[in-house]
Amino acid sequence: MSGHSKWATIKHQKGVADSRRGAMFTKFTREIIIATRQGGASPEGNFRLRLAIQKARDSNMPKDNIENAIKKGSGAAEGTVFIEMVMEGYGPAGVAILLEAVTDNRNRTVSEIRSTFTKYNGSLGENGSVAWMFENTGVLMVDTTGIDPDEFSLFAIDAGARDVKEDKTLLEIYTDPRDFEQVKQVIEKRKKPLSAEVTMLPKNTVSLPEKESLQTVKLLEKLEELDDVQRVFSNLDYSDALIEKLKSEA
Repeated sequence: MSGHSKWATIKHQKGVADSRRGAMFTKFTREIIIATRQGGASPEGNFRLRLAIQKARDSNMPKDNIENAIKKGSGAAEGTVFIEMVMEGYGPAGVAILLEAVTDNRNRTVSEIRSTFTKYNGSLGENGSVAWMFENTGVLMVDTTGIDPDEFSLFAIDAGARDVKEDKTLLEIYTDPRDFEQVKQVIEKRKKPLSAEVTMLPKNTVSLPEKESLQTVKLLEKLEELDDVQRVFSNLDYSDALIEKLKSEA
Protein backbone atom coordinates (compact mmCIF):
# COMPACT_ATOMS: atom_id res chain seq x y z
CA MET A 1 0.00 0.00 0.00
CA SER A 2 1.14 3.52 -0.72
CA GLY A 3 1.97 4.70 2.78
CA HIS A 4 2.20 8.33 1.77
CA SER A 5 -1.35 8.23 0.38
CA LYS A 6 -2.51 6.60 3.59
CA TRP A 7 -0.76 9.19 5.75
CA ALA A 8 -2.13 12.04 3.63
CA THR A 9 -5.63 10.63 4.05
CA ILE A 10 -5.19 10.34 7.82
CA LYS A 11 -3.97 13.95 8.01
CA HIS A 12 -6.96 15.11 5.98
CA GLN A 13 -9.34 13.23 8.29
CA LYS A 14 -7.75 14.96 11.27
CA GLY A 15 -8.68 18.26 9.68
CA VAL A 16 -6.64 21.25 8.61
CA ALA A 17 -5.75 24.03 11.00
CA ASP A 18 -7.14 27.45 10.08
CA SER A 19 -3.58 28.70 9.69
CA ARG A 20 -3.02 26.15 6.91
CA ARG A 21 -6.42 26.36 5.25
CA GLY A 22 -5.61 29.64 3.51
CA ALA A 23 -2.44 28.13 2.08
CA MET A 24 -4.40 25.12 0.83
CA PHE A 25 -6.93 27.37 -0.86
CA THR A 26 -4.07 29.16 -2.63
CA LYS A 27 -2.80 25.84 -3.97
CA PHE A 28 -6.30 24.81 -5.08
CA THR A 29 -6.74 28.17 -6.81
CA ARG A 30 -3.53 27.74 -8.77
CA GLU A 31 -4.42 24.20 -9.80
CA ILE A 32 -7.85 25.34 -11.00
CA ILE A 33 -6.30 28.21 -12.97
CA ILE A 34 -3.77 25.92 -14.66
CA ALA A 35 -6.40 23.23 -15.37
CA THR A 36 -8.77 25.80 -16.87
CA ARG A 37 -6.06 27.32 -19.02
CA GLN A 38 -5.07 23.91 -20.39
CA GLY A 39 -8.47 22.28 -20.89
CA GLY A 40 -11.10 25.00 -20.86
CA ALA A 41 -13.56 26.35 -18.31
CA SER A 42 -16.15 23.57 -18.61
CA PRO A 43 -15.65 20.89 -15.93
CA GLU A 44 -17.70 18.42 -18.02
CA GLY A 45 -15.07 18.46 -20.75
CA ASN A 46 -12.00 19.00 -18.57
CA PHE A 47 -11.04 16.03 -16.39
CA ARG A 48 -8.21 17.82 -14.60
CA LEU A 49 -10.49 20.74 -13.74
CA ARG A 50 -13.19 18.41 -12.39
CA LEU A 51 -10.65 16.80 -10.07
CA ALA A 52 -9.30 20.17 -8.94
CA ILE A 53 -12.79 21.49 -8.18
CA GLN A 54 -13.72 18.32 -6.28
CA LYS A 55 -10.59 18.51 -4.11
CA ALA A 56 -11.32 22.17 -3.38
CA ARG A 57 -14.93 21.40 -2.44
CA ASP A 58 -13.85 18.48 -0.23
CA SER A 59 -11.76 20.96 1.75
CA ASN A 60 -14.68 23.42 2.01
CA MET A 61 -13.21 26.03 -0.31
CA PRO A 62 -15.89 28.69 -0.93
CA LYS A 63 -17.80 28.47 -4.21
CA ASP A 64 -16.90 32.08 -5.07
CA ASN A 65 -13.18 31.28 -4.78
CA ILE A 66 -13.58 28.36 -7.18
CA GLU A 67 -15.55 30.40 -9.71
CA ASN A 68 -13.05 33.28 -9.57
CA ALA A 69 -10.17 30.87 -10.20
CA ILE A 70 -11.96 29.48 -13.26
CA LYS A 71 -12.52 33.02 -14.57
CA LYS A 72 -8.83 33.83 -14.15
CA GLY A 73 -7.80 30.62 -15.89
CA SER A 74 -10.14 31.29 -18.80
CA GLY A 75 -9.00 34.89 -19.17
CA ALA A 76 -12.41 36.25 -18.17
CA ALA A 77 -10.74 38.01 -15.25
CA GLU A 78 -7.26 39.41 -14.84
CA GLY A 79 -4.84 37.20 -12.98
CA THR A 80 -1.21 36.31 -12.48
CA VAL A 81 0.46 34.19 -15.15
CA PHE A 82 1.57 30.90 -13.62
CA ILE A 83 3.91 28.22 -14.95
CA GLU A 84 4.18 24.58 -13.89
CA MET A 85 7.44 23.05 -12.72
CA VAL A 86 8.61 19.56 -11.78
CA MET A 87 11.67 19.29 -9.54
CA GLU A 88 13.57 16.32 -8.19
CA GLY A 89 15.87 15.65 -5.27
CA TYR A 90 16.94 13.41 -2.42
CA GLY A 91 16.11 13.21 1.28
CA PRO A 92 18.64 13.10 4.11
CA ALA A 93 19.06 9.30 3.70
CA GLY A 94 18.89 9.23 -0.09
CA VAL A 95 15.12 8.85 -0.45
CA ALA A 96 13.89 9.96 -3.88
CA ILE A 97 11.69 13.07 -3.86
CA LEU A 98 9.62 14.38 -6.75
CA LEU A 99 7.59 17.58 -6.47
CA GLU A 100 5.25 19.65 -8.58
CA ALA A 101 5.11 23.43 -8.31
CA VAL A 102 3.06 26.25 -9.82
CA THR A 103 4.72 29.65 -9.74
CA ASP A 104 4.78 33.16 -11.15
CA ASN A 105 8.52 33.44 -10.45
CA ARG A 106 10.68 30.46 -11.37
CA ASN A 107 13.86 31.81 -9.79
CA ARG A 108 12.16 32.43 -6.45
CA THR A 109 10.62 28.98 -6.39
CA VAL A 110 13.86 27.18 -7.26
CA SER A 111 15.68 29.16 -4.57
CA GLU A 112 13.07 28.34 -1.89
CA ILE A 113 13.01 24.66 -2.78
CA ARG A 114 16.81 24.37 -2.87
CA SER A 115 17.08 26.18 0.47
CA THR A 116 14.53 23.81 2.06
CA PHE A 117 16.34 20.74 0.80
CA THR A 118 19.63 22.07 2.18
CA LYS A 119 18.18 23.12 5.54
CA TYR A 120 16.74 19.65 6.16
CA ASN A 121 19.80 17.69 4.99
CA GLY A 122 18.53 16.85 1.53
CA SER A 123 19.79 17.85 -1.89
CA LEU A 124 18.21 19.11 -5.09
CA GLY A 125 18.80 16.83 -8.07
CA GLU A 126 18.92 17.30 -11.82
CA ASN A 127 15.97 16.74 -14.15
CA GLY A 128 15.43 13.03 -14.66
CA SER A 129 17.40 11.98 -11.59
CA VAL A 130 14.46 10.37 -9.78
CA ALA A 131 11.36 10.80 -11.99
CA TRP A 132 11.91 7.37 -13.52
CA MET A 133 11.29 5.82 -10.08
CA PHE A 134 7.63 6.93 -10.09
CA GLU A 135 4.54 5.92 -12.04
CA ASN A 136 1.44 7.99 -12.76
CA THR A 137 -1.44 6.10 -11.11
CA GLY A 138 -5.03 6.68 -10.03
CA VAL A 139 -5.60 6.02 -6.33
CA LEU A 140 -8.87 5.89 -4.40
CA MET A 141 -8.96 5.39 -0.62
CA VAL A 142 -12.13 3.79 0.75
CA ASP A 143 -13.07 3.27 4.42
CA THR A 144 -14.12 -0.37 4.92
CA THR A 145 -16.55 0.46 7.72
CA GLY A 146 -19.93 -1.01 6.82
CA ILE A 147 -18.72 -2.94 3.77
CA ASP A 148 -17.26 -6.37 3.06
CA PRO A 149 -13.64 -5.62 1.99
CA ASP A 150 -13.32 -8.76 -0.14
CA GLU A 151 -16.62 -8.20 -1.90
CA PHE A 152 -15.86 -4.50 -2.45
CA SER A 153 -12.42 -5.36 -3.82
CA LEU A 154 -13.98 -7.65 -6.43
CA PHE A 155 -16.52 -4.93 -7.19
CA ALA A 156 -13.67 -2.44 -7.79
CA ILE A 157 -11.81 -4.87 -10.05
CA ASP A 158 -14.98 -5.47 -12.07
CA ALA A 159 -15.32 -1.67 -12.36
CA GLY A 160 -11.89 -1.49 -14.01
CA ALA A 161 -9.44 -1.13 -11.12
CA ARG A 162 -5.96 -2.48 -11.76
CA ASP A 163 -5.38 -3.65 -8.20
CA VAL A 164 -6.85 -3.36 -4.70
CA LYS A 165 -4.99 -3.65 -1.40
CA GLU A 166 -6.43 -3.80 2.10
CA ASP A 167 -4.83 -2.33 5.20
CA LYS A 168 -6.87 -2.55 8.39
CA THR A 169 -9.85 -0.22 7.85
CA LEU A 170 -8.80 1.08 4.44
CA LEU A 171 -8.95 -0.16 0.88
CA GLU A 172 -6.57 1.40 -1.60
CA ILE A 173 -7.82 1.05 -5.15
CA TYR A 174 -5.34 1.50 -8.00
CA THR A 175 -6.26 2.37 -11.57
CA ASP A 176 -4.66 3.24 -14.84
CA PRO A 177 -4.91 7.07 -15.14
CA ARG A 178 -7.06 6.63 -18.25
CA ASP A 179 -9.56 4.50 -16.31
CA PHE A 180 -9.53 6.59 -13.14
CA GLU A 181 -12.66 8.65 -13.74
CA GLN A 182 -14.70 5.67 -14.88
CA VAL A 183 -13.72 3.64 -11.81
CA LYS A 184 -14.26 6.62 -9.51
CA GLN A 185 -17.81 7.13 -10.79
CA VAL A 186 -18.69 3.47 -10.24
CA ILE A 187 -17.11 3.37 -6.76
CA GLU A 188 -18.96 6.53 -5.69
CA LYS A 189 -22.30 4.87 -6.40
CA ARG A 190 -21.51 2.36 -3.65
CA LYS A 191 -19.45 4.47 -1.24
CA LYS A 192 -17.80 7.89 -1.35
CA PRO A 193 -14.00 7.54 -1.24
CA LEU A 194 -12.04 9.26 1.51
CA SER A 195 -9.76 10.55 -1.24
CA ALA A 196 -9.42 10.15 -4.99
CA GLU A 197 -6.57 11.45 -7.13
CA VAL A 198 -4.20 10.71 -9.96
CA THR A 199 -0.80 10.76 -8.32
CA MET A 200 2.82 9.66 -8.72
CA LEU A 201 3.46 6.40 -6.89
CA PRO A 202 6.96 5.01 -6.33
CA LYS A 203 7.69 1.78 -8.21
CA ASN A 204 9.67 0.60 -5.17
CA THR A 205 9.95 1.98 -1.64
CA VAL A 206 12.92 2.44 0.68
CA SER A 207 12.80 1.41 4.35
CA LEU A 208 14.74 3.52 6.82
CA PRO A 209 15.36 3.47 10.59
CA GLU A 210 12.90 5.59 12.58
CA LYS A 211 15.24 8.58 13.01
CA GLU A 212 15.99 8.87 9.29
CA SER A 213 12.34 8.27 8.40
CA LEU A 214 11.19 11.11 10.65
CA GLN A 215 13.89 13.41 9.23
CA THR A 216 12.69 12.59 5.72
CA VAL A 217 9.02 13.22 6.61
CA LYS A 218 10.03 16.56 8.13
CA LEU A 219 11.65 17.58 4.84
CA LEU A 220 8.62 16.41 2.84
CA GLU A 221 6.25 18.40 5.04
CA LYS A 222 8.39 21.55 4.85
CA LEU A 223 8.43 21.26 1.06
CA GLU A 224 4.63 20.83 1.04
CA GLU A 225 4.30 24.01 3.12
CA LEU A 226 6.01 26.16 0.48
CA ASP A 227 3.45 28.37 -1.23
CA ASP A 228 4.54 27.44 -4.75
CA VAL A 229 4.68 23.68 -4.17
CA GLN A 230 1.50 21.83 -5.11
CA ARG A 231 2.35 18.18 -4.41
CA VAL A 232 5.31 16.20 -3.07
CA PHE A 233 6.03 12.51 -3.66
CA SER A 234 8.71 10.20 -2.28
CA ASN A 235 9.67 6.53 -2.25
CA LEU A 236 9.91 6.40 1.54
CA ASP A 237 8.29 3.29 3.03
CA TYR A 238 5.60 4.50 5.43
CA SER A 239 5.48 1.47 7.69
CA ASP A 240 2.63 1.00 10.18
CA ALA A 241 5.07 1.84 12.97
CA LEU A 242 6.09 5.08 11.26
CA ILE A 243 2.47 6.11 10.64
CA GLU A 244 1.59 5.44 14.28
CA LYS A 245 4.57 7.55 15.33
CA LEU A 246 3.48 10.38 13.04
CA LYS A 247 -0.11 10.17 14.30
CA SER A 248 1.09 10.48 17.89
CA GLU A 249 3.09 13.59 17.05
CA ALA A 250 0.43 15.25 14.87
